[in-house]
Amino acid sequence: MGLFDRFKSAGQAPGSADAADAAEQEALRLLEEGIAIEQAGSLDEALQHFDAAIRLAPKLGRAHFCRGNTLLDQGNAQAALDAYATALTHKPDSAAAHYNMGNACVRLGRHEDAVAAYRKAIALKPDFTDAEVALGGTLEDLGKPDEAAAHYRRALEIRPDYAEVHYNLGRVLGGKGQLEAAIISYRRAIEIRPDYAEAYINLGAALKGLRRFDEAAASYRRAREIKPDNAEVYFNEGVALQELEQLERAEACYRRALEIEPDHTDACNNLGVILVLCGQLDEAVKYFRRALANNPDNAETQMNLGYALADLGLFDAGVACTRRALQLNPDYPAAHNNLLFIHNYLGDQPAALMLADARRFGESAARLARPYTTWPNPPEPERCLRVGLVSGDLCNHPVGYFLVGVLEALTLQAAGRLEIFGYANRPSNDETGQRIKACCRGWHSAMGLSDEALARRIRDDAIDILIDLSGHTVHNRLPVFAWRPAPVQMSWLGYFATTGVAEMDYFVADAWTLPASEEINFTEKVWRLPETRLCFTPPEAKVGVGPLPALDKGYVTFGCFNNLTKMNDAVVALWARVMASVPNSRLFLKSRQFVEASVCLGVAERFAAHGIDAGRLILEGYVPRANYLAAYQRVDIGLDPSPYPGGTTTVEALWMGVPVLTLAGERFLSRQGVGLLMNAGLPEWVASSPDDYVARAVSHASDLQRLAALRNGLRQQVLASPIFDAKRFAMHFENALRNMWRKWCDKPHDAVQA
Repeated sequence: MGLFDRFKSAGQAPGSADAADAAEQEALRLLEEGIAIEQAGSLDEALQHFDAAIRLAPKLGRAHFCRGNTLLDQGNAQAALDAYATALTHKPDSAAAHYNMGNACVRLGRHEDAVAAYRKAIALKPDFTDAEVALGGTLEDLGKPDEAAAHYRRALEIRPDYAEVHYNLGRVLGGKGQLEAAIISYRRAIEIRPDYAEAYINLGAALKGLRRFDEAAASYRRAREIKPDNAEVYFNEGVALQELEQLERAEACYRRALEIEPDHTDACNNLGVILVLCGQLDEAVKYFRRALANNPDNAETQMNLGYALADLGLFDAGVACTRRALQLNPDYPAAHNNLLFIHNYLGDQPAALMLADARRFGESAARLARPYTTWPNPPEPERCLRVGLVSGDLCNHPVGYFLVGVLEALTLQAAGRLEIFGYANRPSNDETGQRIKACCRGWHSAMGLSDEALARRIRDDAIDILIDLSGHTVHNRLPVFAWRPAPVQMSWLGYFATTGVAEMDYFVADAWTLPASEEINFTEKVWRLPETRLCFTPPEAKVGVGPLPALDKGYVTFGCFNNLTKMNDAVVALWARVMASVPNSRLFLKSRQFVEASVCLGVAERFAAHGIDAGRLILEGYVPRANYLAAYQRVDIGLDPSPYPGGTTTVEALWMGVPVLTLAGERFLSRQGVGLLMNAGLPEWVASSPDDYVARAVSHASDLQRLAALRNGLRQQVLASPIFDAKRFAMHFENALRNMWRKWCDKPHDAVQA
């Protein structure tokens, strides 16, 4: 019977001995027997009793009411509705009949009629808690959350300890984005019912929405203690733990979710992401494919599979998956980012194709944005400028390593002329992040903010010049720039090709890296800094350079610590030529992918195809940064890949006394090594062709004394060069910002608007 209230008898005159009275007495007996039978669970037999009672006493409203209840329990909502209507003709002031009529209407999908019935029930019985709850639920279904919340609150005034209603109210408030209020309701439901698993689940969701991931994980953990076989709870706990970067615990949750529900597509996808982050690419691909077997049109999983395949060096397959993701969702920013990033690993991609794909991203971002056209920024060319930095890498990350020294120099040199504001799209609580924060006048987390909300925040902060430090790398917020939250916008440091965003004004380069002929491949105006576009912060790790290894070992060790994905077939062929030309030499490769045995085997096979024995290869995985830097003590000469050369790895190698041989390309990215080595005072380490690359490698490897002398003084040499001189770079960078601002001020402007 559920919550259905019993209909009260209208009362019968006792003592009559005529036939009508006898029939009514028999009808009442049948009615009571029917109620008992119904309560015992025999619905068909109960219905027979109610029908018999009605035949004897057609005006017995209680019998019609009970008949309606039984029909509703049997799933025959229309017949139940008719029975309640008949009952109300005999007793129109029955709150219970109106209430149950509302329940029947809900089952029939007649929600407006249900609302009317519940309102009548409440009008007849103002303290009718269940009717208030049912009315609230129906108003939710009709998309009227404010009215629903009002009725849930009224129910709680009548019955404050009604846990389910606190839960319902929390759900409505959460749906309206009032997460703090929703949390209060869920916690109250749990106080009343400590084993209320659903309340813990929704509490976890609300906490997750507020990015309180520690609390969210704890709430999901409690829910699964109550419901240990709920795959969705394990999945959601995994999501919270993944956000906390507790990857092992998140992985365990996803695996448990899949034990309970093997076809849980989202758990397969997220487990794949964890495995990619841990370098277990083969297994990651397996889980992405498993997810797609259940849901082939999932754009996110298609994109993730493409990323993993590209990381394994399977670029064609990676591009195909990524393009499939964009077919499924043309406005999927992350898929656009992945496609553009994969392009950079391939040496044969036409510049026109790369530009077209970048423009396609920009058009997508523009479709989703409503750009500002006025700002509260006075066009005064010499006033103190407010400069905003937008990135997910304001932390221990290559971008952070290049940025922090420059910001510290600007803080000292440009006080009163520049103020820095940070908009971080990832936690920045490590050492580098704390140093960056210390340089900022204002600091805001961009995590969890929509593009519109972040753009509004930036505009409200009256940022004059907004700098993208990510480009199409992970954790970027490029779509925000399509909203034009600042008068002047530029991309610098974190990327090496056009963003494709029409509202991005400038792309920062230098004369070495970006020839004038390449400007046609950028949607931005290229702004060249003097000397270099990159200035590295010396590592704080106290790691010495060490002597030249070859003097002790008797053979030369070449090395490359770049991401293995950069090692395309042309690079393997070129490095094999170098090794063949330098007898007994070794090649030391360090990359996170080498935790996979299959990857190590694959690399060995690729070199074996060029006649290089696996015994001449040293393959190692990721280690903490100090250990990683110390590994350069085992390298004599660094080899730069092409067309995607090193950036951070190159300057770290130079700081560790290891010169790097680079191949000069024609495009901006492929000339990154040129810019670093020319500014480091090492022009003889820049090769003009593959043949020249091999010849220079042989020449440098043949003169160990000269190589040892270079090693001994290289750290001091590069520390004094433009690629480490933060004070010098900061001066050039400040001048660039000021001149960009002056150009904007020279344009005609409407009246300043707040």
